[in-house]
Amino acid sequence: MKKKKDKRAEAYIEGAGEVIEKPITDTLTENYMPYAMSVIVSRALPEIDGFKPSHRKLLYTMYKMGLLGGARTKSANIVGQTMRLNPHGDAAIYETMVRLARGNESLLLPLVDSKGNFGKAYSRDMAYAAARYTEAKLEAVCRELFEDIDKDTVDFVPNYDNETVEPVLLPAKFPAILVNSNIGIAVSMASNICSFNAAELCETTVALMKDPDHDIISTLKAPDFPGGGFIVYDENELRAIYETGRGSFKVRCKYNYDRAANVIEVTEIPPTTTVEAIMDKVVEQVKLSKIKEISDIRDETDLSGLKLAIDLKRGVDADTLMKKLYRTTPLQDSFSANFNILIAGTPRVMGVKEILNEWIAFRIDCVKRRVFFELNKKKEKLHLLLGLKKILLDIDKAIKIIRETSEEAGVVPNLMIGFGIDEVQAEYVAEIKLRHINREYITKRIADIEELRAAIADMEETLESKRKIRAIITQDLKEIGKKYAQPRKTLFADPLGDDEAVVEEVADYQVNLFLSREGYFKKITPLSLRMGGEQKLKESDKLVYEMQATNRHEFLFFTDKGDVYKSRASDFDDTKASVLGDYIPSKLDFSENENVVAFVSTLDYSETLIIFFENGKCAKVPLSSYLTKTKRKKLQSGYNTTSRLVSLTIINDDEDFLLQSDKGKAVLFNTALVLPKATRDTQGVQVMRLTKANLKSATIYTEGLLKNPNEYRIKTLPQAGALIKSRGVQLTMDDS
Repeated sequence: MKKKKDKRAEAYIEGAGEVIEKPITDTLTENYMPYAMSVIVSRALPEIDGFKPSHRKLLYTMYKMGLLGGARTKSANIVGQTMRLNPHGDAAIYETMVRLARGNESLLLPLVDSKGNFGKAYSRDMAYAAARYTEAKLEAVCRELFEDIDKDTVDFVPNYDNETVEPVLLPAKFPAILVNSNIGIAVSMASNICSFNAAELCETTVALMKDPDHDIISTLKAPDFPGGGFIVYDENELRAIYETGRGSFKVRCKYNYDRAANVIEVTEIPPTTTVEAIMDKVVEQVKLSKIKEISDIRDETDLSGLKLAIDLKRGVDADTLMKKLYRTTPLQDSFSANFNILIAGTPRVMGVKEILNEWIAFRIDCVKRRVFFELNKKKEKLHLLLGLKKILLDIDKAIKIIRETSEEAGVVPNLMIGFGIDEVQAEYVAEIKLRHINREYITKRIADIEELRAAIADMEETLESKRKIRAIITQDLKEIGKKYAQPRKTLFADPLGDDEAVVEEVADYQVNLFLSREGYFKKITPLSLRMGGEQKLKESDKLVYEMQATNRHEFLFFTDKGDVYKSRASDFDDTKASVLGDYIPSKLDFSENENVVAFVSTLDYSETLIIFFENGKCAKVPLSSYLTKTKRKKLQSGYNTTSRLVSLTIINDDEDFLLQSDKGKAVLFNTALVLPKATRDTQGVQVMRLTKANLKSATIYTEGLLKNPNEYRIKTLPQAGALIKSRGVQLTMDDS
């Protein structure tokens, strides 16, 4: 008896067991390259809306869950829902949400409103709680990311299993790509985008839309990090980063020295390190005997925030020790910028201006698509109302047609024939409730026709006008910049060779400033001013400047030699009205016989100087021209000395100025007629044409100063002006 053959033994697979030689380059091309491209395009690099796919999927899921308002929900619930779009596992999704949360303090503008322990970005060991314990919802700023997403502003694609759809990008109303930091490591490339202050970024984008040649660094001072600290300011390095998208800059910690306890308290650290890494490095330096001034170091971080306490040995100078720690520990660290962003699926390293231009182009497309969507909706509504309007001509006929139609399917065709309307209009009419088939209802509905036509015409005009589209974006940016504005968290430090001096933290409070004609200066707090009596002055002296400021303001003293002496409010002691005050020429080491002729106070050098000279010329100089990287106390050539200085005024926006000559003529003009010059000692442009006369005074014009101001107003430069018919307010240098 023959044994039956095993069918499995007879099975034969062609090529099984054979070893085929194949070049490794072919294997890499076929197997590794698709993986690499997937990581680059679909995982690691952010796109122009500011998000990686994992961020976008999470935020969109929360938006669809209704978490833009109302109460928070458990994080585990959010993670589970997100897996419909992102199948990479709950742990990865939750880690993404943790980084976006306010509680983690990773982002300058948090996107997730969190409750519970979400860990801290500045701590390596402070772990976040499990998703079942924490709760979250979207922050209010997410309204600016999702607004109009349902109006065809962006494309949607099917999710991984074709069960639902998700947006390709979010229609962000502000350049979120630069507001929050973003780090991604792909295959053969990476991205490391630092964060910028939202208000500064919105202002810069608006300025760039108005002027393509706008100097970015004039409005976007430097990056701003959620953890604060100090940027070691180097304008050349920042300009290189702004232009190329690559480069590095140094960030150092912020600390306070408690003299009584002889302890340095570090309260803010660079974004590239953690408290534990700093402590490990300090301990290592102490063990190697490279640092001998420290007796103990401990982490005192609590609910009030980060605090790293460093106990010093007796007699140690805290500032000198900190300079040593900057060089040897991560208390000062470098941030390497790499602005690598996906544009239309292609990774590109771009400078700040190029990124903003790409975002502007993206946002223009979003606004156009929204307007086009709303336009079609209004056209559809208008089309229906025009059909309804025809019914109004003979309501009885419409009722008769419906009543006499034997079958339901014939109602719409019969209405189309009876009134000459199309199927869509007829369907709309047929669906009207019986109670609404009356003249009053139909009349009220068709009353919107003219309004719709006007709205349609306006939208069509908007779609054809680049100016109107840009105006919409500009208005959105201004509102967002104002709504979410917050003071800079990262301040500036000046590099001083190998040893870099930390910018001191200055107490911020209101002060009143007084400067007399002879150069005596007082800084008085409001409380002391209320309690004090009359201002004490020398017998022949009088006050020429009186203003309110803060203790963080910086001062510019202009002298009759054409120089400018810089100082800060914090350099002067708080005083009283009953004392003479500080004598500025002595305080600031003026040259012999050098006197103050003008005084300016500023917080951020964003204002403009308007300077008038005796020869009738006016110079318009941005105050930023007096900003220096180092703490220079004296600037030469502060203004032009060819002609005698008549008036020097600081303004925020263009103002009307009244000019009066010593021959009784006056000119009223707006400073918008004068172009700004960055050169401090510019001669300016001729505003008032003078013949055997000199400019006597120049003051900001106020209503009522002249009886008929239009007689003196000029629109072109220069002009001789008109004789003053009625007495106006006469101001000279001594009175201004």
